[in-house]
Amino acid sequence: MTTPIAPHGGRLVDLFVAPSERAELKAAAAALPAWDLTARQLCDLELLQNGAFSPLGGFLGRADHEAVCRDMRLADGTLWPIPVTLDVSEAFAATLEGHTRIALRDPEGVILAVLDISDRWTPDREAEAAQVFGTTDRKHPGVAHLLERSHPVYVGGRVQAIEAPRHYDFGHLRATPAELRAQFAKLGWSRVVAFQTRNPMHRAHLELTFRAAQIAEANLLIHPVVGLTKPGDIDHYTRVRCYEKLLRHYPERTTSLALLHLAMRMGGPREALWHAIIRKNHGCTHFIVGRDHAGPGNGSDGKPFYGPYDAQTLVAKHEAELGIAMVPFQEMVYVQERAQYLPADEVPAGLNVLNLSGTELRRRLQEGLDIPEWFTYPEVIEELRRTHPPRHRQGFTVFFTGLSGSGKSTIANALLVRLLELGTRPVTLLDGDIVRKHLSSELGFSKEHRDLNVQRIGFVAAEITRNGGIAICAPIAPYAGSRKIVREMVGEGGVFVEVHVSTPLEVCEGRDRKGLYALARAGKIKEFTGISDPYEVPEAPDLRIDTSDIAPDQAVQQIVLKLEALGLIRPTR
Repeated sequence: MTTPIAPHGGRLVDLFVAPSERAELKAAAAALPAWDLTARQLCDLELLQNGAFSPLGGFLGRADHEAVCRDMRLADGTLWPIPVTLDVSEAFAATLEGHTRIALRDPEGVILAVLDISDRWTPDREAEAAQVFGTTDRKHPGVAHLLERSHPVYVGGRVQAIEAPRHYDFGHLRATPAELRAQFAKLGWSRVVAFQTRNPMHRAHLELTFRAAQIAEANLLIHPVVGLTKPGDIDHYTRVRCYEKLLRHYPERTTSLALLHLAMRMGGPREALWHAIIRKNHGCTHFIVGRDHAGPGNGSDGKPFYGPYDAQTLVAKHEAELGIAMVPFQEMVYVQERAQYLPADEVPAGLNVLNLSGTELRRRLQEGLDIPEWFTYPEVIEELRRTHPPRHRQGFTVFFTGLSGSGKSTIANALLVRLLELGTRPVTLLDGDIVRKHLSSELGFSKEHRDLNVQRIGFVAAEITRNGGIAICAPIAPYAGSRKIVREMVGEGGVFVEVHVSTPLEVCEGRDRKGLYALARAGKIKEFTGISDPYEVPEAPDLRIDTSDIAPDQAVQQIVLKLEALGLIRPTR
């Protein structure tokens, strides 16, 4: 069932079929080609289903996609700045001949919706990156996802929703746009200003949001993203507990907290405009746009991808069309002499300004150093310390990569013994040959299978790391793309240390204890790294070791010194 919509007029799309029809549709969907949704697609489907992405009625078709990329508008002229697409593999796309519908499933195989196919095409993703993000630099997380993680074929069409994705966390804080609108009406909140965040909130954020609510003469909705954010961000479980504790410091009955299961693109100005539309759909009348809203940081040239106030400029340009007012805010800083926070541009000359960057906060957490109370509340610090202990108590992964015969396994085994001697954490060795035997025995040596094998190793290492242990990995891992994926997986729960064992090919081949190089030279082993298959040398590993002229214990000592320098283990000398 769909409710007609005037562009951004306030009505919500309802994509759910009538309850009486759901069982029949689900039964029919069981016979359709089924696509298992990625984490990002699952977020997008949920916000399509519940109306947060109104006026969209499904994943974009080709005409809408091209119009959004080019003009920030759907083909009918409706303002919409970010593509919401369903990307699938070429293999799956090839199965769709003769089919007009597909089933959309969650990772457990539950059918959540049916998509009526309107378009199927192979987009120019480089052009999409340049248009949407203004760059093709892969240091931009949105670009990296689009060019390195997205599947090559897009399928567009209207969605018929059967059931919503399930969440077992913070159920009391999860609300659909319709539910939030009803809550605001019940409370008598006619003016609501929304605050978007993907980070923990501290005293500066409280001052910023409280001032914004005063300026707008509105109540406040703290509306953090708990779907997908920027790699390396603090997990949403920790953040939500921090938000709940911060909420106690606002005046009573002025502020509400709700969670948004959005997959951010870190798209700067375009994303800010998208966020404003989403908050309008949730019933908000005002939206705070801060400095460098949804900015991903610096590019390969060391410069920010977007200007600090580009997002405010773009949202202000479309404010009237959207029907939601922007509340712009600059950086808030602590003025020592006045013992209060002020906007940076309102600080009188000569007064001492104190600030603590996110980088400095992380450093203090990592090293167990003091965090001043003027920066945040004690209960927030306590929560952050509980889930982000000092580095010498965090889990980490040492990931060896190098040619066969380079000495990876020998060093890895020696490092295993050294770390077990220290006894600070449980240690697990994931050797390439052993993993191949027990975890990836069905895989061959094509690029696809090599990548899958390395990502399986990375998944196990990430779980070990997240739970405070040490993982030592020693695959060949010849491709930079799969190594990057593993770095990101591990980095979500601890520290990733890449060691390139750079022993030259001629030395590795001279060792050839298993006779593999000789067989590869004779053409009896296909796709052999260094002979008939490439090895992509790491550009910037944490450590590079050539074992041509050093013993394993010397190599291990270099690694131990690096781990000490990173603060992961205490000095052993």
